[in-house]
Amino acid sequence: MKAISVAAMLLATSAASAQTTQELNSDGRNTDNILTYGMGYHQQRYSRLNQINKNTVKRLVPVWSLSLDNQWGEQAQPIIYNGVMYVTNARHTVAIDVVTGKQIWRHTLDWPPETPRVVCCGVSNKGAAIYDGKIFRTTLDAHVIALDAKTGKEVWKVKVDEWKDGFSMTMAPLVANGVLITGMSGAEFGIRGYIDGYDPQTGKRLWRTYTIPARGEKHNDTWPQDNDAWKVGGGSSWITGSYDPELDLTYWGTGNPAPWASQSRKGDNLYTSSVIAMRPRTGEIVWHYQFTPNDPYDFDANWEMINADIDVNGQRRKVIMQLNRNGFLYVIDRTNGKLISAKPFEKVNWATHIDLETGRPVETDVGTRVRNMETVEMWPSTRGGKNWPHAAFNPETGLLYANTMHRGGIYRHIETKPHVTGQRYQFIENKPAPIAEGAAIAHVDAIEPLTGKQRWRAPLHDHPHWSAMLATAGGLLFTGKMTGEFIAMDMDTGKTVWQFQTGSGVNAQPVTFTRDGKQYVTILSGVGGLWWNAARQQLRNVPQGGSVWTFALID
Repeated sequence: MKAISVAAMLLATSAASAQTTQELNSDGRNTDNILTYGMGYHQQRYSRLNQINKNTVKRLVPVWSLSLDNQWGEQAQPIIYNGVMYVTNARHTVAIDVVTGKQIWRHTLDWPPETPRVVCCGVSNKGAAIYDGKIFRTTLDAHVIALDAKTGKEVWKVKVDEWKDGFSMTMAPLVANGVLITGMSGAEFGIRGYIDGYDPQTGKRLWRTYTIPARGEKHNDTWPQDNDAWKVGGGSSWITGSYDPELDLTYWGTGNPAPWASQSRKGDNLYTSSVIAMRPRTGEIVWHYQFTPNDPYDFDANWEMINADIDVNGQRRKVIMQLNRNGFLYVIDRTNGKLISAKPFEKVNWATHIDLETGRPVETDVGTRVRNMETVEMWPSTRGGKNWPHAAFNPETGLLYANTMHRGGIYRHIETKPHVTGQRYQFIENKPAPIAEGAAIAHVDAIEPLTGKQRWRAPLHDHPHWSAMLATAGGLLFTGKMTGEFIAMDMDTGKTVWQFQTGSGVNAQPVTFTRDGKQYVTILSGVGGLWWNAARQQLRNVPQGGSVWTFALID
């Protein structure tokens, strides 16, 4: 870690007093702070700030930028407390003065240079958590670290698993009811997934909940009983869960089963491609819902679980919502896991609909042909109707706003081989389906939760947006482009009303906050991730290199 000045120490000391459970529960009420991933436990990514609005956004300018000294790509959401911003990437954790953009401290990780080989889809980190004067993050080589928020010095470090066996960690931790909760990546390498709970003070592991039950445990019968497929069955958990403090339930999406080719794992394969509701103090699974049983498509369900209270047939219901990779938008009662609605929001050909009585998809012959190892054109492709970039929900309009995908895939299972620890475990042939000339390959959408219908669609013809969505009471949506533009869109129409070229691709998570009564907007820039891996030739003129950009209105 680099040395820090006395002045920086004093600034950080005044800024990083202890955060409490009460502060985390009320995140969003004090607009000076952003204390949780998703800008609130509900993960709505909505701000009631409106200084920056459709009329004033033309006066939005950068007020500072800071280099992150990183070539791997930036995907994180900043955390902000008392005038200090905390950002992460695969290598660094940085504390920054939110007004001046000056670095207060920087902590640098040292993981083995060969570690990136076990990362599926881009060397990245999604962000940090803050609690009781500490900053928590995960590492590529499967550790969890606590840093002193005042100084950046390491408080504790825990090895979670062996990275050489295919385990990695890129997700932001969650602190819920006093417990630090983390997930895991590695389904493409045949891990057995889990979610962990830790004591934030010491790093002691309090519990581990496997996303695949062992022999003798409930729902292991959804795995073959004549082989040990469950031991290498996938079920990653690499997007941070949401939390309802009143119900004391945290909601986590789980990833695809392993291998993608399904010949060796007959059955529903719980709890893969599911949402599980857990008690944060114990890790107890209270209920679950599986989106894609026996998922042979890579339609995992890691994406954000957005909590909201909405009207359903004249009744106010507590729900979670997910724009699932499989092309359906799900609305689920978050008190008990009962399915309320599931409607397609994108082109789907693998299922005709979701049966509301059973909660199961009614598959077409595409599913049969895939499992018979035939070549199929599948909609959506394995990248999904929506990928990991988070949607926003505006409780005033009642709409979801999302960067979605419009692409099919040419897909075929191939013969599986025995699992080799630490090696890819997929057994598929997979490439994009041809695109009709002039057709959109992605959209920005405003979507009705209970119908899946778009109020408007803004087509994208060059690259999908791989940046998260931020909605504001100023009538704006903020997101970013892989070609480097940070943009604001009119929430009512989808028209781009402002943009700024950041110098590298934007595939991170914008936030907005106040300091001394002034509204700011921040985004990390730095091309990387899954789309960068796939489209490097098309993006060859987009330079690598990470930075933080913060914007405000000029007078």
